[in-house]
Amino acid sequence: MTRPADIYLRFLQLTDTLRGLTSLPSLDPLEERILALVARASQAHERLSVRDMMARSELGSPAMLHARLKSMREKGWVSLADTDDARRKQIELTQAALLHFDDLSACLVKAARNG
Repeated sequence: MTRPADIYLRFLQLTDTLRGLTSLPSLDPLEERILALVARASQAHERLSVRDMMARSELGSPAMLHARLKSMREKGWVSLADTDDARRKQIELTQAALLHFDDLSACLVKAARNG
């Protein structure tokens, strides 16, 4: 019988192979947390603006978050879209980031299926 931990460890092994295949540059741990927040907001159909993100003090200073968002835009993970208020920009996942999440999901399904 396979332990649940075996499935997770197999998933991690499969995702390691993705790191070399993705067309996007890698993210540092804070950028990965930011990406997860953006993805969860998107999944829940919630608006997440740059200002909303910078208000999250647990992620660091507003200046640091602004620099990370800029880096993530340059790397191709997120984009900024206009809102009704020209001063506010909505953070969105790029198509490449969505494809990356599709690949991660396929790894999870494969790990669970082989368990």
